[in-house]
Amino acid sequence: MFEILNEKLEKAIKKITGQGKISEQNISETLREIRIILLNADVNYKVAKDFIENIKNKAIGKEVLTSVTPGQLITKIINDELVSLMGGKASELTLNSSGITTIMLVGLQGCGKTTFAAKLANYLNKKNRKVLLVAADVYRPAAIEQLKLLGKQIEVSVFSIDGNNNPVEISEKASDFAKENNFNTVVIDTAGRLHIDEELMTEVKEIKNSVKPNDILFVVDSMIGQDAVNSAKAFNEAVEFDGVVLTKLDGDAKGGCALSIRSVVNKPIKFISTGEKLDTIELFHPDRLASRILGKGDVISFVEKAQEQFEDKEAEQLEKRLLSNQFDFNDFLKQIKMIKKMGSLKSLLGMIPGVGSAVRDMNVEDSQLVKVESIIQSMTNKERNNPKILNGNRRLRIARGSGNTIQDVNRLLKQFTEMQRMMKSFNSKGLNKFKNIKSIKYS
Repeated sequence: MFEILNEKLEKAIKKITGQGKISEQNISETLREIRIILLNADVNYKVAKDFIENIKNKAIGKEVLTSVTPGQLITKIINDELVSLMGGKASELTLNSSGITTIMLVGLQGCGKTTFAAKLANYLNKKNRKVLLVAADVYRPAAIEQLKLLGKQIEVSVFSIDGNNNPVEISEKASDFAKENNFNTVVIDTAGRLHIDEELMTEVKEIKNSVKPNDILFVVDSMIGQDAVNSAKAFNEAVEFDGVVLTKLDGDAKGGCALSIRSVVNKPIKFISTGEKLDTIELFHPDRLASRILGKGDVISFVEKAQEQFEDKEAEQLEKRLLSNQFDFNDFLKQIKMIKKMGSLKSLLGMIPGVGSAVRDMNVEDSQLVKVESIIQSMTNKERNNPKILNGNRRLRIARGSGNTIQDVNRLLKQFTEMQRMMKSFNSKGLNKFKNIKSIKYS
C-alpha cells in the first residue's frame, strides 16, 4: 500500500543529502515536496500542514554529525513525527480477566466488517479466549450466512436468531447466551449502510446502550482515502468509538487515511487487516508502520509472523540440521509451506530492511513458490535427501511430472546448491545469534 509514498519520500529526502547542515533554505524545497506528496496521498490538509511545520521546527539548525548525513537526520525526524502522528504506541483491546468482554464493530457497508469480525475472533481464539460471534447485521443479504461460514472455518460459534430483524434484541440475547455457555468474549457484527444516515446511527447507539461494550471498533476501508476520515468523524460523534480498524491495507490505497485518521478523531488505530485470509490481522504498531513507509522494513513483525508458524521443537531440529549440513529438499519444502502461511511473498520481503525498495518494481508472485513446491514434490524421497543423484534423466522426469521445464528444474537445483554452500559457511556461533530470537523485544 505504501510503495508509492515510500518511493516519493525517498526521492524528496535525497535532495538534501550532501549538505553539511540543515537550514531553512536547503530544507524548504524538500518539505514543500513532502507536503505535496502527503496531500496527493489523501492526507488531511490540516494534518499535513502541522506535520510539515513540526518537521521544520525540529530540523532547522540541526548540526549534522560526522557519522550521520542530512538525509539520515531528516529521515529520523520524519520517522519520529510519523510515529507520533499515528499514536506513538500500540493500543491493545480491553479484555476482562473475568466475566465477559464485549466488542462491537461499526462502520459503513462494504468496509470488510464481517470478514474482520471473523479475523478478530480467530486472533482472540489463539489467545485462549472463548469467542462468540454475533450476527447482528440483519439487512445485508447473506451477511448472517457469511458470518456462519467464516465461523465454521475458524471453529468459532456464531449466534443468530432466524426471522428476527431486531439487532438490539439479538445482541442482548447473545450476551445472555454467552453468560450461560461460559463464553468470555463476544464480538458483535453490526449492520452498515452505503452512506451515513440517521437510521444507522440510531441503531448502533441503541446496541451500545443495551449491551455496553468494552470496546467499540470503527472498521473502515483504507481504499476510500479522505472519505474514511470523514466517516470516522461522523461515527465518533454519534457513538464515540474506542479505536479504529483499517482494512484492505494490501490494496492500492494511497495511504492517507492511516496518517490522518488518528489525528482527526483522536482515537487510536488498533488493528490493520492486510489480506483476505482469516489470519491476516495485525495489532497496529505506529513505529513499525512508520518504518515501512520510509522503506526501512519491519523485522519485528517478520519475526513474529515466523514465530507463529514455527514450533520450538521444529526450530531446534532445523538448527541441528543446518549446523550438521544436513539441510535437504524435505526441509526446504517445510520452509516453503511455513512461508506461504505467513502471507504474500512480496509483503514479507517488504518487511526486510533494504529489500522492500529492491522488489518494489519486481513481479514477485506467490505462484513462484507454488512452482518450486511442485518441482520438489515430483522428486522421490531419495532424490530430496540427496540432490546429487539428480542426473539428466531424473531432471527430465521431474520437469514433466511437475509441469515445468528442464530449465526450471536446473535453476532450482543451482539455487539450492548455492544456498547449501552459504549455510555451510555459517558456523554455530553465527547461527546462535538467531537461536534466542523469541527474546527480542521491540522498544
